[in-house]
Amino acid sequence: MTRFSVVPVVLTAWELVTRSLEHPYFPSPSTIALRVRELWFSGPAPQLWLNDVALANFPHSLVRLLAGWVLAGVVGITVGVALGRSPLLLRFLDPVIQFGRALPPPALLPAFLALFSTGTRMQVATIACGIVWPVLFNAADGARTVDRLHLETAQVFRLSSRQRLLQVILPSAAPKIFAGLRLSLSLALILMVIAETFSTEGIGYQLRVAQRTFDLPGMWGAITVLGILGYLLNQVFRSLERRVLMWHSTARMTA
Repeated sequence: MTRFSVVPVVLTAWELVTRSLEHPYFPSPSTIALRVRELWFSGPAPQLWLNDVALANFPHSLVRLLAGWVLAGVVGITVGVALGRSPLLLRFLDPVIQFGRALPPPALLPAFLALFSTGTRMQVATIACGIVWPVLFNAADGARTVDRLHLETAQVFRLSSRQRLLQVILPSAAPKIFAGLRLSLSLALILMVIAETFSTEGIGYQLRVAQRTFDLPGMWGAITVLGILGYLLNQVFRSLERRVLMWHSTARMTA
């Protein structure tokens, strides 16, 4: 029995329940699928069946999401490792970091709109500022808990600061860094939708249009597309994580 075997059961139950209720706000999966195909997947096979509307919206969303995620990853890992290795720096910056962490990302939208107006820069900034914290705190925790024996060995071999960072600290902190990156990727999808409500393109924009025009199958279709996108991104990231951290899994099995 595969992990996907429950999907037909859920879809069948969903279809039967929605058809029996006939509630206008909860269309059946078949109705949603037909609307999704009509809106975005009526194109030719060489384009993965994506039509012009999908090609004008989906790539923009994906680029914004990944740009914000990469930016948050770079900043979060850099600052997090620095905080993890410097208790004095953590002591001075902790109030500022805790303040920033407590701010709800949607509350920053008016500030980003004033700074960048509507557009890609505003959306990337919203995503990056909202998801940087899981990466930062996981990186700091990973860098702080590096095995002292590894650091002492590096000192004995007279490794430079750069070599210790690249060959000892980052590899030791990598499992926790990847955990933060995986969590931030899920949050990035949420913030992408929120940021794109102020846009004129993207999946979030399409969701807003469907909601405002009372296109309920289209609205549920956009939600379904977002769910599938989130699942695919998570699977790709988990595959990358397994490859990069293969040494860590092997070390745990032999320990």
